[in-house]
Amino acid sequence: MGSAAAGMRIMWHPNEADLHLPVRVIRLSSLPHRCRSELGCPRGYVSRRAGGRYATGGERSRVLVVTVTPRILSLLCAFAIASASAGQELKPAPDRKPGEGAGPFKTLVLRGATLIDGTGSPPIGPVDIVISGNRIQAILTAGTPGVPDRTGRPPRDADYEVDAKGKFVLPGFVDMHVHAGGAPKNADAEYAYKLWMAHGVTTVRGVPLAAHSFTVREKERSARNEIVAPRIWNFQRPGSGWSEGGVDSPEKARRWVRWAAANGVDGLKLGSHEPDIMAALLDESKKFKMGSTAHLGQMGVAQMNALDAARLGLDTVTHFYGHFEALLRDHVVQPWPPGMNYSDEQWRFGQVARLWDKIHPPGSPQWNAYLREQLELGTVFDPTFTIYSAGRDVMRARTADWHESYTLPSLMKFFEPSRTAHGSYFFDWTTEDEVAWRNFYQMWFRLVNDYKKMGGRVTTGSDSGFIYQTYGFGYVLELELLQEAGFHPLEVIQAATMNGATTLCEARGEPLSLGVVKAGMLADLIVVDENPLQNLKVLYGTGALRLNDATGKVERVGGVRYTIKDGIVFDAKRLLADVAEMVAAQKRSGSAGTR
Repeated sequence: MGSAAAGMRIMWHPNEADLHLPVRVIRLSSLPHRCRSELGCPRGYVSRRAGGRYATGGERSRVLVVTVTPRILSLLCAFAIASASAGQELKPAPDRKPGEGAGPFKTLVLRGATLIDGTGSPPIGPVDIVISGNRIQAILTAGTPGVPDRTGRPPRDADYEVDAKGKFVLPGFVDMHVHAGGAPKNADAEYAYKLWMAHGVTTVRGVPLAAHSFTVREKERSARNEIVAPRIWNFQRPGSGWSEGGVDSPEKARRWVRWAAANGVDGLKLGSHEPDIMAALLDESKKFKMGSTAHLGQMGVAQMNALDAARLGLDTVTHFYGHFEALLRDHVVQPWPPGMNYSDEQWRFGQVARLWDKIHPPGSPQWNAYLREQLELGTVFDPTFTIYSAGRDVMRARTADWHESYTLPSLMKFFEPSRTAHGSYFFDWTTEDEVAWRNFYQMWFRLVNDYKKMGGRVTTGSDSGFIYQTYGFGYVLELELLQEAGFHPLEVIQAATMNGATTLCEARGEPLSLGVVKAGMLADLIVVDENPLQNLKVLYGTGALRLNDATGKVERVGGVRYTIKDGIVFDAKRLLADVAEMVAAQKRSGSAGTR
């Protein structure tokens, strides 16, 4: 895996879900001394004491294939987690420039809007939304539909007004599963931040956003509105940030959680850890009012499926991992084919879809019992439908409308099939693979929609920056896929706003402070020219195509007009223009980079 390079290298695949490492070949010389010592190679030479063997290619290639023991795994994962984002050279966002956002104001008024408040209530309008500083102060009736709005409406001394007549106002969106990228795909955090903000995403849960220290600094800068960025919640993987390495025992798990709680970590991004470690992590995190979400990866899901984790206190199951394994009909583990190799990502992601017909069917007693128990446990489902959707139709994902103007060439290069880039696994993708994924999605859609119908909470997360999903655009696709799963558009908006905000605030034991448009809430809102309930596509930065019958011409309509975060009004079209210039500049320079 990866090209030959001077110096010793270790070829390994982590038994740690969702590391998102661009390359899984690590130079031995780059490892800290304690990792090299543990491997039996303190001076960087091959040693059979490491429990490994020489790889094909002999001494010249100087590659060691390591038998990864739990102890070695812990050290390697800790090193990878601590260094991955830093090694990807993610640059912090620049300070806000003059003209980037107006406000906050003593009094800001959005005049004459139709309001979709995020609670699931129907639209109402026209209304005036009054904002003082960074809080919504009042929502006032502006008139009656079908007749001119009342004139001379209070407040009459507003410092700033937005003409929202004929427009729709929603709460800012909450993306519950984000990573900010880094080289080689996007070296600047500004790129992801502005794409999120341009699509109305005003709050993100980084899982992680980036390395811990980087995320803490960017979170603080965003909170002070020094940068153009959403609110940031910092979820980190066990072992990240501190100097004591990986978490390989219950005691160490508890110690890391205590360290994390004292050092700016809001919650835990978990994998399919061993049961005693998972129990310790979740139990200790509850004591400090920290949230938790888990990617229950395939290398550990046989001992930690979604029901196992929820019974231990897990807040949120992200992706699909763990659900289907808890519903297997004739097996207790997935019946992998003889040639299965998890390190080969086409096998890894291709075989996921083959679970669709190996589970208890929708509506069966086992299916319903599973969902009922998750409901009783209060588990949140954060499906991230969007990030795997290319598996259903890779041609569509590769040729999406926005790539030309808004996807960096370096990011597009990262998306291309590659043995070393995570998620770029379409090595020989077939019609059979896509049919399997389409069948898988029907089961997955049904699972999530049935859970919603029982009263279960569903949120929206995008995981963009992988598998042909560009930041911001991938989030809107998640909303469309929830509608495809059976959600009414109002339920989609509820999942994207109030549900995500509730999940974040609830873990802290705090009252809801965002995600709903009502008096007292933080002033995070979106202003859209078109009705998203009629067509969610109008939320894309590229808008939606519509035939103008008066002119006979096809027009693009929609796109978020304004994104308001903390009472500061950002021109979403200008944010998109900034991103388009980043893309154009990289094209002019020819600096798409290498993997």
